This record gives sequence, C-alpha cells and structure tokens, in this order.
Amino acid sequence: MTASNRRRVLLAKPRGYCAGVDRAVVTVEKALEQYGAPIYVRKQIVHNTHVVSTLEKRGAIFVEETDQVPEGAIVVFSAHGVSPMVHEEAQRRQLKTIDATCPLVTKVHKEAKRFAAEDRDIILIGHTGHEEVEGTSGEAPDHIQIVDGPDEVDKVQVRNPDNVSWLSQTTLSVDETNATVDALRKRFPNLLDPPSDDICYATSNRQDAVKAMAPECELVIVVGSDNSSNSVRLVEVALEAGADSAHLIDNAALMDASWLEGVQTVGVTSGASVPDILVQDLLDRLAGYGYGEVTEVETAQESLTFSLPKELRRDLRAEAAT
Repeated sequence: MTASNRRRVLLAKPRGYCAGVDRAVVTVEKALEQYGAPIYVRKQIVHNTHVVSTLEKRGAIFVEETDQVPEGAIVVFSAHGVSPMVHEEAQRRQLKTIDATCPLVTKVHKEAKRFAAEDRDIILIGHTGHEEVEGTSGEAPDHIQIVDGPDEVDKVQVRNPDNVSWLSQTTLSVDETNATVDALRKRFPNLLDPPSDDICYATSNRQDAVKAMAPECELVIVVGSDNSSNSVRLVEVALEAGADSAHLIDNAALMDASWLEGVQTVGVTSGASVPDILVQDLLDRLAGYGYGEVTEVETAQESLTFSLPKELRRDLRAEAAT
C-alpha cells in the first residue's frame, strides 16, 4: 500500500470521561461498596448505555422519579442535576440522598438563583426536556425560559428588555451557543452574560479536538449514546469542520463496514460519558479492516478532578476511622 492511500486512524485527545462523569460513576461504585446493594439512582447517572448496564449488574437500580424509591432508601442524583422540588420530595420520603450533580452544573444553578434574586428574565439556552435543563429551570421557573438555538430567539418575550441575562446547558455546541447569544444580543443589547462560561471545559475541549482532525477525515466515528447531548454535538461539529461523514455509535459492534468504502482516514472520538474501553474496542475493530495506524491529535491537556459528594465522603471517613 502506497503512502498516498494508506489507511489510518486519527484519535482525538481529549476524549471520553470528563471529571464530572468520573465523579458520578465512582460515586455509585463507592456507594455500592459502602452501603451494599441496592443503591437507587434517579435517572441515568450519566448518559451512557454501557455505564448504566455495568452499574445495574453491580446492584444499582435506576428509576425515573424519587417516588419509585422505597421510603428511607439511598438514592443518588445523577450528574445532570435536579430541581429543588426533587430535593424536597426526597426529604418528604425520608430518602438518604447522595448528590452527584457535576459541580459545573451546580455553578449554573447558582447563577440562575442569583439572576432570579435580581428579578431578571433569564434565557436558558438548551434542549427542552433534557435533565440538566429541567434541573436548572427548576431553580427559578418563574424567571427562566428555554431557547433551543438561534431560530427560537424571535419567540422570546421579556418584561424589561434591559434586564435580561442568559445561561446555557453545559453540553452544547460552542459555536451554536455563540450564534444563539449573538441573536439574543441583537434583540437585547444590554443582555447580561454569566460570570464565566457555562459550557463545560470538557465539552469545549472535545469539540476543539474534533475540529482539529475532521478536515483530514473522510469519516468520523463518535462513540457515545444517542441520548448524550455532548456526543450528538460531536457528530455535528465533525461535519461542520469538514469531515465527509460522521456517525454516532454506542459500541464497536454497531459500526457499519460499508462506511469504510473509499475511506483512508477515520477520525475517532468519544463523548464525555464514555469509558475508554469502548474506544479501544472500536480501534481493534478498525484494525481488523486495515486501519492499524493510529495517531493521536491532542489539542488540550486535562487535569481537573472533583472530590466525591460530601455525604459519601463523610461516611467513608467515618468507616476509615473505626
């Protein structure tokens, strides 16, 4: 095979687990070790099918709402965060709660409460129905309205055009969010920004890595589940950045060999809730088709970690002291 038509893989770095996801998954694992099964989890702890099924096998029970948890039992809140109403219901049912909300989502919740305390109209950029958006909007339901992209900006109605602020879901496309903010600012020139960027560092970094490699790729494969917002965004970013085609798959078995026809360079990445074992499985499968040469495309280094939820840390410390 000549150099001009050699088959290769460009592997995005960073990819996969972010600090918030790692913290949430370890929280459920440690809770199972500390308290024993079953441990209840409200919603998927993170949006990844493999992670959820692995934790289910270890004794985690995933429920949609807290009223499905037996009174007095332990329930973990997912990385996406919950509204104050959910906390109140858990308290009424005397549930022992462990809050695995990503600290970067908690930051957005605090911003929502502060803007609401200033009696501002808050535009929350995000996907209606997404758990994170439901949790954030629940902090100030009388002040928040959701906008899903620049096309919805014209529908926004506010009390005072000079007293409007915006927040965003943490897992959106950076470019689309910027376009939405630009459209909002045209309508509301005095629009107040959040004190710091709401889109999380991991989402931005994974999108930047895809943008760097996509122009050289005829095909980009994103490993991630279809309910993972940041994974879906990576497919969109790859296409916008110049990849000829891009696909989202939950695991290597779902790769369609026909995608590889005429392809020399395959880009591979994964969403922020994806364990790297799933990426390695895909690389092994691609190697079987002759794509054994793998080059990492690194655009950022990540070292951020978050401590476990305080409720769990307290009990782990107490046990260590006995």
